[in-house]
Amino acid sequence: MLDCRTILLLWLLPWTAQGLAVPRTSSPDWAQCQQLSRNLCTLAWSAHPPVGHTDTLREEDEEPRNDVPRIQCGDGCDPQGLKDNSQFCLQRIHQGLVFYKQLLDSDIFTGEPSLLPDDPVGQLHTSLLGLSQLLQPKDRHWESEQMPSLRPSQRWQRPLLRSKILRSLQAFVAIAARVFAHGAATLTEPLMPSA
Repeated sequence: MLDCRTILLLWLLPWTAQGLAVPRTSSPDWAQCQQLSRNLCTLAWSAHPPVGHTDTLREEDEEPRNDVPRIQCGDGCDPQGLKDNSQFCLQRIHQGLVFYKQLLDSDIFTGEPSLLPDDPVGQLHTSLLGLSQLLQPKDRHWESEQMPSLRPSQRWQRPLLRSKILRSLQAFVAIAARVFAHGAATLTEPLMPSA
């Protein structure tokens, strides 16, 4: 007969095989993540500044999309979740960064009407890539479960789609920045003085 520990280990086996549980020692550079996420917030807001109160209102017939990544309560991004095992939260943030990077690579941002040469979207793309690479564990590759469902967009749709994507990205990176600020303040291991 199986004891409780064996049953628990068997129950957790599929999670560890998928890379969802990573040893606690693989912690990111919280301070660098905090700096990059602050930069991402600044770039996201400069790429799409609010234009009056109508920009923040949701259209009546608009339904929230299920494929857009969101950081939710069960992702372990709360202070206790980060303290217990930050890898669940970091994987969720990584998935979101990869998702938005792919959207910035799509024809929505690369097609006509073209963006201005000094538009911050290029810098935003570079920062998304940098932070996602910083979060990627060295010894394993996280699979990105949520990928944008991209269909070719029409020229007339792109300005509206850009606006919606950038608003969603602003919300996502704002929460990620709060996670990294908390991690930098509380989870960074102090440097030990050398003797």
